Amino acid sequence: MLARLHRLLAADGRCFDVAIDHGAFNEPSFLGGIEDMAAAVDAIVAAGPDAVQLAPGQARLLQERPGRAKPALVLRTDVTNVYGRLVARPFARLLDDAVAQAVRLDAAAVVVNLLFLPDHPALHEACVANVARLVPECQRAGMPLMVEPIAMKAAADGRLAVDGDPEKVVPLVRQAIELGADLIKADPTDDLADFVRVVTVAAGKPVLVRGGGKADEAEVLRRTYALMQTGARGIVYGRNVIQHPRPTAMTRAFMAIVHDGASPEQALALVLVRGG
Repeated sequence: MLARLHRLLAADGRCFDVAIDHGAFNEPSFLGGIEDMAAAVDAIVAAGPDAVQLAPGQARLLQERPGRAKPALVLRTDVTNVYGRLVARPFARLLDDAVAQAVRLDAAAVVVNLLFLPDHPALHEACVANVARLVPECQRAGMPLMVEPIAMKAAADGRLAVDGDPEKVVPLVRQAIELGADLIKADPTDDLADFVRVVTVAAGKPVLVRGGGKADEAEVLRRTYALMQTGARGIVYGRNVIQHPRPTAMTRAFMAIVHDGASPEQALALVLVRGG
């Protein structure tokens, strides 16, 4: 397992994983910037992030590239219908043979959701079952397991939104650790200073910050810098990269914050100067 984990994390123990697995969730708003997946993967790989997160059906766009100089693969192992409006029967379905697929695709890690939605205990139960099933399979295969704890709430427009209340985020992260997660992909807390509680409760396991919805570039760079100061070991961002007009430049800017300690102003200068 350490061999794959060292392939995922850079020599400094940090990681920027660009998520491009959004099409798996059947949410139209997620497809902006990734209608042409080959072009999207090309743009991200050109910037050299540590990892790219893909669903099984698109993983070949990364793994069939010749040569050794490419990001590690993080493979999505589940599908859910909670991204969008609340439906009568929210579900989280684990893909069949997920860990074996990851081994065949030479993934460095797999990722699975641990969702908590008030008044829908069956959804949370299904996610716990998914994690519990993956843990022994990952251990047998030497495959690091990234668990994605997400607390959700109903927004004013009838859609579902992330709940950044630390009283919900922290216990969910700890549950993921207790179930056997090797890495955590967690949402920011409403008050970014509270994210240190997430890092602490993860008990030494690497915590990568989830990006969530598209935000203003200066704001998301500022937020990323602040979160890295709490002890986070990296980020997993999707829409804030792939839906940006210059995804390659944004990738380089985030890499500068994660690995070089660049300030938000220095990172923004990379976006404005380099283009791409």
